[in-house]
Formats: sequence, C-alpha cells, structure tokens
Amino acid sequence: MDDQRLILLTGATGYVGGRLLPLLEERYRVRCLSRRPENLQVRVGETTEVVKGDVLNAESLTAALAGVDTAFYFVHSMGAKSDFEDEDRRAASNFAKAAGEASVRRIIYLGGLGNPDQNLSKHLRSRQETGDVLRSSSAEIIEFRASIVIGSGSLSFELIRSLVERLPVMICPKWVAVKAQPIAIEDLLEYLIAAIELKEGHSRIFEIGGPDQISYGKIMKEYARQRGLWRLMIPVPLLTPYLSSLWLGLVTPVYARIGRKLVESLKNPTLLSNNVADSSFSIRPRGIREAIARAMVNEDRDFAATRWSDALSSSGKTHSWGGVRFGSRLVDSRTSSVKVSAEAAFAPIQRIGGDTGWYYGNWLWRVRGFIDLLFGGVGTRRGRRDPIELSVGDALDFWRVEEYEPGRRLLLQAEMKLPGRAWLEFEVTGDETTSNVRQTAIFDPVGLLGLVYWYGIYPLHQFVFAGMLRNICKAAVKAEKSCTEEHGN
Repeated sequence: MDDQRLILLTGATGYVGGRLLPLLEERYRVRCLSRRPENLQVRVGETTEVVKGDVLNAESLTAALAGVDTAFYFVHSMGAKSDFEDEDRRAASNFAKAAGEASVRRIIYLGGLGNPDQNLSKHLRSRQETGDVLRSSSAEIIEFRASIVIGSGSLSFELIRSLVERLPVMICPKWVAVKAQPIAIEDLLEYLIAAIELKEGHSRIFEIGGPDQISYGKIMKEYARQRGLWRLMIPVPLLTPYLSSLWLGLVTPVYARIGRKLVESLKNPTLLSNNVADSSFSIRPRGIREAIARAMVNEDRDFAATRWSDALSSSGKTHSWGGVRFGSRLVDSRTSSVKVSAEAAFAPIQRIGGDTGWYYGNWLWRVRGFIDLLFGGVGTRRGRRDPIELSVGDALDFWRVEEYEPGRRLLLQAEMKLPGRAWLEFEVTGDETTSNVRQTAIFDPVGLLGLVYWYGIYPLHQFVFAGMLRNICKAAVKAEKSCTEEHGN
C-alpha cells in the first residue's frame, strides 16, 4: 500500500465490489461500509476497516464517510420486494448529501447503458436515475455506464452459462436477439481503479464496453462453442418478461423476482453511443471471445483456491453435503473425525489405488475401469508407480495426481471417459490426537448428458464414497494401533 488516501467501498459483498476490494487493498487504505460487518470482516485484509452503516439510514453514513477521499457507490435494490426505484432514490440522496458534508472529493458509480430517450426498463431507468441523484452532491461524480459484465460469477454470465449447459434445445424470446456491448470483468475493474487517479474536473459520464456489438443469443453460441456443445436455438415472439422470469427460475440460479427485472431490462439495446472513455483512459477492452475464455479460466482458478472446510465453517457444524452447485461444478463432500494424528490419518490416503485398492467396493471400481476400457479409456490397468510414494503427475489407476501436499492433501483428476471433468480430493487437518478427514468429489458437467451422468450415479456415491471414507479412518486407527503395540514391545 503506497497511497495513504482513504477509499470507501460500498457493496463489498457484491460481485463487482468483491472483485474490486483486493485491488484497492494493494494500493490504498480501505474502509468498507456494510449493514452486517461481521459477515464481511473475514473477507477483508488486516488493514481494512469495516464500519456498520446503511445507505437508507442517513445518520449511519456520517462516521463512515469521515476522512474519505474517494467513495465507490455500488448499491442498488433490484432484489427488494418493495418499490426498488424509490429505495434507490432515497439511498443515493442520503449518500450524496453525507458525502458532500464530509467533503469527499470524488464518488465513483457504476450504472447501466441504455438510451434514456427510449422506453427504458424500470431497472435501467433506476440505475441512470441513481447517477442523476448522486450528481446533486458537491463531490465530483464519475459515472460508468456498462452493459453485460462477462466474468465467472456475474449475474448475466451465470444466466447465459446455465441456459447453455442445461438446455440442448432453447426456445428463445425476443430479448435473446437484442444487442449489447459486453465488457470483461477485468476491464471493468481496470476502469474503476483508473477513475481514482483521473484528472480532477467536473462530474462526468463514461460509457464503457468491449468492441463487439452482439446479441445474447450469439453470446450463448460463443459460450457453447468454447465448451464444445451443440445447441439448437428456436426464436419465438411470445415469452413475456413474467413467463421468462419463471422459466429462468426453473433452469438457472436466478431468482424469479430478480429474473423478471433483469429480463425486462434486456428488451433495451445496451450499446455505446460515444467513445469519450477512449480519450480519458488508456484501457482497450477485450472482445467477447477472450472475455468468455478468461471467465472460464478464472472459474478454474477461483474454484481451486476455495477451501471446502472454510466454506462449511460459516454455516455451523456441517459434515457433508452433496449435489451442491459451485459455478458450473457439482460437489459431493463429507468429513469424518478420527482419534489419530493427522500423519496417521493421511497414511491410508497416500497408499490409495493400485494394489491397495479404494477401501470400499473394489469390484465396483474394477467394473468402472472395464467400462472405461470399452469406451477407449485407460481403465485401471495403470496402477500406480510406487505403493507408498506419490508425486504430482503420477498416474493412479484412471486418475492422475494433480496436487499433493504430503500429510495434508491429495487432489486427483479423472482421466476416464466422462461427459465432463472430475476430481477427487482428500484433505486432513488436526493435531497429534484427533484429525478430520474430508473427502470431496467434484464434477464439471458438459451439457445435459453431464448432468444426467452425475445425478444418475449420485445414489451410488452415498455408498461408495461414504464406505471409502469410513474404511480409510478404520485403516488409520488400525495402523496407529499396530505401531503403538510394536513400539510398546
């Protein structure tokens, strides 16, 4: 952190705010405004301050804005059950007034593209009206207006991904043909960071987007192409925003209430009307192909960085869950506690596969290997290089060692023939007397066939994986007991 200016970030638990937070922490002093500071505290850096406040409560903003140089305003009420337009107006008015009283130099706001002279949806109209209200502040307002944000985890991208992954044949309403100008999340973040250092002047609006003017339908086709999926898209003139929202609620992660507001906004083209941003910023956004490719790569990276034990800790003492979706992946995970040291608990895991077998239902594993051979796969004939030692890159039956931390973690990637990608992870934590062993099966399905495969074998997981974990723990207890008796004699 080289700059001691204080930056206030609202919406740090949201998609854009959450991505922006670590970038700000690298460069500036950061303060986050949150209605529930306890939920955000675990996600911020050591030097980041989290204060309690609510933009709908004007009095709570005074302390939050004290001493702030630049504030990011990422607040909107699209998920509210009540009149979200009224809430957005009141929130922006409170923030604009409090920022002026605190002598905040600049407010950076992210709004939505759309021609205000057209019949804009309530959602887009509210986003632009929020910018108008913020400009009532004495602070300088830098408003960015963007279209679809392409990045793993963004609402628009998750909607596209879910439709393409789950539906080989899609009935497409009119909004699928409406053009937009998508922007990659990396480029959007670059604009937001650059706006802090932008030369001071009057309040300005910058329209930002990638070089491609493209419909939702063509974005879906490009995603399908990169995933190697064939998809038939049939246009129909009927599907209303209400029916579309119910449809989205069935086949995508989007709640019907939010889906309806989102679909209503898709009737409006969201294209750049000028290139003013090009003369003020040196950023040149990437095209849709690269944006989608990066989103898929970033999902792999973000997923690999996720620790399942951390994800569970926030919801209490949960020992297993299955069929849960993380991005495009499906997860089946379980834990077991065993009264042995972490080293002893990991020892059976280190020997898994080959002549040792898989600790439960070995004949089922052999059948699976035979089926794999019939479809041109490697089967289980490869065994393993060494009965005890492991290294990254080792073949292990029809798996390969992708990551290995001796005594702690083993991640295997499947090399069998599958309608998707699969991993099997073992993780051990604990001390000299008690250990927790976590076993996680991860599947990244390709299309409808991948989903059918996962849910078809899911009941089998309950027996095979549960039995495997149980017998791994029994093997650890038995080995430690034999070692203790041997040393005792």
